[in-house]
Amino acid sequence: MKRDLYIDFAKGFATLSIIFIHTVFWSGQFYVPTELRVLSLLIDVPLFYALSGLTSGSNIEKTLYRLLKLQITFMIFVTFLFFLDYLFKVVGLHIFGLDWMKNFYGTFGTKYVPQNISDVPQWQNLGNWYLHQYTNADTFPVVMGSFWYLKVYFILTVFGVLILRFFPKHINWFIGVCFGLTLIFNLLPQFYPTGQVGYVAFYLGLFLVAHQLKGKKIPTKWVPLLYGILVLILVFLFWNFGKEYLMKMNKAKFPPKLLYIFWSSFSLLTLFVLYNRIKIEKNNFLKYIGKNAIFYYFAQGMSSSLVYFLVVPLKENLHWAVLLVVIFVVNILLAVVIAEFLKKLDALGWKILEFLRKKTASV
Repeated sequence: MKRDLYIDFAKGFATLSIIFIHTVFWSGQFYVPTELRVLSLLIDVPLFYALSGLTSGSNIEKTLYRLLKLQITFMIFVTFLFFLDYLFKVVGLHIFGLDWMKNFYGTFGTKYVPQNISDVPQWQNLGNWYLHQYTNADTFPVVMGSFWYLKVYFILTVFGVLILRFFPKHINWFIGVCFGLTLIFNLLPQFYPTGQVGYVAFYLGLFLVAHQLKGKKIPTKWVPLLYGILVLILVFLFWNFGKEYLMKMNKAKFPPKLLYIFWSSFSLLTLFVLYNRIKIEKNNFLKYIGKNAIFYYFAQGMSSSLVYFLVVPLKENLHWAVLLVVIFVVNILLAVVIAEFLKKLDALGWKILEFLRKKTASV
């Protein structure tokens, strides 16, 4: 089956959007206006879950094998991250001293300053990362701040493929259950569960909706109506609750509340409207990023942490808009370099695993 380049293009665009979001929400907390930070959330991680639904299938073996490969790639990356973080701490502690290290981590904000900085590796952190308990990577705080997406992706993909395999005629019922639970959790917030339930309820429903639209096209006559409904909701929210309510968008993201769900629906609708309408025939930069999205997702966590050290000295000397453009471009360039390195690191990791497999198989 021919690969749909529109999916890769959309993944690449969504990945660049994530880099922009993490530029304005992490290091951008020092200088970017709240209005722009809220606006950036129009194009966010829900696109990735929808894109997964558009490429989903009912083959359990193939899906679990793909998830296993992703888990191993993830473990290779966090192993590298663990030793890099440890190496920086040891070198920094011995050369510059404890006070310098405290000041360094204070660049990210006071809540990111570790309570204890020592020469002893915190091996439990590596084990926790393998098991998707994302304790902070002190030197690269944005990395673990990004990984909530990955844990939810693993969970909903397993649920999703089971539904597609065993209940193919009842998918719409499951969509109703997912969105029904999301509505109940929002209308009765005292019953909103902790953990991943709220995330999976909404994003699994979105995943299944996207699967139902696979290979289809939203009728042209529906497009103005659907956008019109979203605009009317926006007008209603602004008229009744004011600008201050919309400024709480990021708090409505974790876990997803109705405000954030509505806000992200603009980009989701655009994704589905353009699906099977726009054709990407040639390779381009966005398509390349989309094809290697997981490495760029890993890389942007590191690059978005590194740009802090440009923001701190420059924020007093440049207008915020100019500084944002500079930092965003630098963030993209760093992410490209790091992602290409991570691809090579991943290939090396797989070669080592294959070498060990052959050695142990011959014993």
